[in-house]
Amino acid sequence: MTTAQTLLEAKELSKTFTTPEGKPFTVLDGINLKLREGEIVALLGRSGSGKSTLLRCLSGLIRPSAGEVRYRGQEVPGPMPGMAMVFQSFALFPWLSVQQNVELGLEAMGIPAPERRQRALEALELIGLDGFEKAFPKELSGGMRQRVGFARALVTRPEVLFMDEPFSALDVLTAETLREELLEIWHAQRMPLKAILLVTHNIEEAVLLAHRILVLSSNPGRIRAEVPVPLDHPRDREDPAFQGLVEQVYRILTAKPALEPPQEPIGIGYRLPKAPIEGLVSLLERVAEGPDFGREDLPRLAEEMRLEVDDLFPLLDAAELLGLAVLQEGDIRLSAEGLRFIQANPEGRRQILAERLLLHVPLLAHIHRVLHTRPSGQAPEERFLRELEDYMSAEDAEGVLAIATDWGRYAGLFEYDYNRGVLMREPVPG
Repeated sequence: MTTAQTLLEAKELSKTFTTPEGKPFTVLDGINLKLREGEIVALLGRSGSGKSTLLRCLSGLIRPSAGEVRYRGQEVPGPMPGMAMVFQSFALFPWLSVQQNVELGLEAMGIPAPERRQRALEALELIGLDGFEKAFPKELSGGMRQRVGFARALVTRPEVLFMDEPFSALDVLTAETLREELLEIWHAQRMPLKAILLVTHNIEEAVLLAHRILVLSSNPGRIRAEVPVPLDHPRDREDPAFQGLVEQVYRILTAKPALEPPQEPIGIGYRLPKAPIEGLVSLLERVAEGPDFGREDLPRLAEEMRLEVDDLFPLLDAAELLGLAVLQEGDIRLSAEGLRFIQANPEGRRQILAERLLLHVPLLAHIHRVLHTRPSGQAPEERFLRELEDYMSAEDAEGVLAIATDWGRYAGLFEYDYNRGVLMREPVPG
């Protein structure tokens, strides 16, 4: 058992938002975690698990609805000295130079100008941006802008560094370079940095960087599992121990333990996974083409299709929802219907998907029924949006109807006039 000092602790942390329609929506529920000196911890989970919300609660950017967060034993009422954040979107002020962007946090802390300048230059040198002090963000590449984000966080000399998907907006090579440089800074101990809490949707990234991985469940977010990563840095992706940990995380994310809360019942208001039909078809085709026909290892599938958690799992959920595939122990296996779908010609695929949608997606069955009982064969999308808003926010309703429309059009259940916002049953051939 570790004896390292606890820097940050959350106890029974929950966060509930109110939708614009006035309905409560719980994002996080009963989170307990500790961040100790000398460790990098990764937060990993599917879309909707509340990873970024949890990071913002822990860093003091937003207040939890219940529970508490303490940094070195003190309650966290808001952003505090000793903690800093690196954002996914860089969040730089375009009208300020690189040096001015880095100095902002120090200015807010009341640091005198000469010291601000000296510390900013030191941070820029540490992060590899010396010589770019006078440049403006528009002159920099995405990787260089994220370096400015790192420098702006590190210049405050934090003990705890929060990172919200800091590499996800970068190309693969740039992201890999910045990960390596982050680890160099961590191991060189040139800063007072004592712990890092990283949100990511990249499983390999979590295993590359973290000493522990916390896997969150979704809707609401709860800590589902903790995965220790007992590997020394630098880590080799080809190491069987590394690959075994990646497999373990995939198994956790695809498992359906009995202790999980009951799944949301399938009804008109069911939140369909954000799975574009083209992506779903491509995934099924790739599984069918693999060396083990009709079955595939998820880590290999994700790597070959360049899909991360937030892209891959909605496709997997859709395949399961429609009865086209089964997830088990970190693998995906096509069902008999899935194999029939893949082997069919384009028209056959449309017919099979139409059958699956009407059988397994009540919203699409409802739309289909409405269109076929109206003499005009038409209905405004606003009618279905209003019905969905009985179950979810207006924004979520638009997203769910967009996915349903995408699936329904591919299957030939109806047509859609974008300019008028009208759904129409397809004309009978002949």
